[in-house]
Amino acid sequence: MHPFTYLINQSNMFSLLILLLPLLIYLITKKLQSSSLKIQNLPPGPYQWPILGNIPNVIGKNPHIIVSNLAKIHGPLMSLKLGAQLLIMGSSSEAASEILKTNDRHLSARYTAKATPINEADLKKFSVLWAPECTNEWKTLRAIWRGELFGEKALDFQVSMREKKVGEMVEFLRRKEGEIVDIGDVVFTTIFNTLGNHCFSKDMIRFGDDKMVKDWKETIWKFMESGTTPTVPDFFPMFTGWGPQGQKNKTLKYLRRLFGKWEEFIKQRKEIGSPNPVKQGDFLEFMLANGFLDDQMLHMLLEIFPAACGNLTSTIEWAMAELIKNKESRNKLIQELQSEIKNLNSIKEHNISQLPYLNACIKETLRLHPPIAFVPHLAGSSCKVMGYTIPKGSLVMMNLWALGHDPNTWKDPFMFKPERFLDSGLDFHGQDFGYLPFGAGRRMCPGLQYANKQVYLILASLIRFFDWTVPNVNGINNPGEVDMNEIYGVPVQKEKPLILVPWKKC
Repeated sequence: MHPFTYLINQSNMFSLLILLLPLLIYLITKKLQSSSLKIQNLPPGPYQWPILGNIPNVIGKNPHIIVSNLAKIHGPLMSLKLGAQLLIMGSSSEAASEILKTNDRHLSARYTAKATPINEADLKKFSVLWAPECTNEWKTLRAIWRGELFGEKALDFQVSMREKKVGEMVEFLRRKEGEIVDIGDVVFTTIFNTLGNHCFSKDMIRFGDDKMVKDWKETIWKFMESGTTPTVPDFFPMFTGWGPQGQKNKTLKYLRRLFGKWEEFIKQRKEIGSPNPVKQGDFLEFMLANGFLDDQMLHMLLEIFPAACGNLTSTIEWAMAELIKNKESRNKLIQELQSEIKNLNSIKEHNISQLPYLNACIKETLRLHPPIAFVPHLAGSSCKVMGYTIPKGSLVMMNLWALGHDPNTWKDPFMFKPERFLDSGLDFHGQDFGYLPFGAGRRMCPGLQYANKQVYLILASLIRFFDWTVPNVNGINNPGEVDMNEIYGVPVQKEKPLILVPWKKC
């Protein structure tokens, strides 16, 4: 949840311009000019307009593509001024290595949006993803995520549950044979229920309950969107405290809705006790047994559910879209799954963990469609990157979308070619700086192992157990017509949902 990961859309920009009209233009301009003159040896960038800086340069529904095109003109490390906020944007593997590895200690701080209703003190105490600094408290919380929730031991203990939830998805789709289904909704339900069982030992949504699915999706997506949309104080900190509160109130509405449901689960557990008193408990049981306060538990859950549900749903939906559109790749994956998985009733995780073409399809999807386009960092201290000065307090971002579409790294960068990963040795664990769909360094995604297992199992099940067709339009069934347009957000999503028709395989 970051103000500049959503950057700007046209409606926000219009509101911003209206609000800026009565400001004291002359005084602000002089202030910005005087502060800019003090900073020497910044990375190059486009011309900065008075007051607005480079805000007009990044207007559009897909700022990650816009900024990538600007980098082709101004270089792989670029300065942008968004109002009074200096943004340093990296777009190459060299920039990624220096930002996320060489200077990780200097550039691992976080900036949080003014619209977020969570204050900085609570972020320091409770947050893994958005803690302002990598303190000892943050290290402890991250260790809990990577050990008790997403660690190898915890994931191994929950493997049968994950397989069961994916099996329920398969049974639902079999009942929907010949009918249109929204792939994003089906995948979201599966992931949400899997996480619900990880954390609470209960399902969150019923398959086929469209109203409940839409309500949860809207709540989570709108919470992420409203918490990342910039307001005037994000661009002009001198107006913090008196700017419009509508955005913060909107975020607070969705926050309360999420907290309300989880408070109910916590209260029930305190009253009735563990559902598995003999076996290892769920994550809620771990938190209660270790004396976590309600606020700590709520804030942890607030980060776990939106991040996992949003990013994984988007990745699987994109993978399905690419495979439907690219028949040759789909057929190769079908052949691999058929040769390795003979059972048409279920798939076990251990059957698919080492399948090379499945692995390549997922890696290629993440290259083309990284769930998070920008990795946002904040300079906690001044440093040098690629010979340029990065001042303390600068917002520093890596454009992960640009890395995956760099023609200097990838041949035919806009084409879906899983074969490029078959013998490459590239992986997404943060060591290959031309390919970082989950980031790198100390701020790298802590749920990577969970994401890996969940995406593999769901995608393999969708392809192994079903043939898929695009709904007929005027009697035409043409996979080439799958809409592949994307729209920026957290995560980056398909502009139009992927609607397909499942057919059971015999």
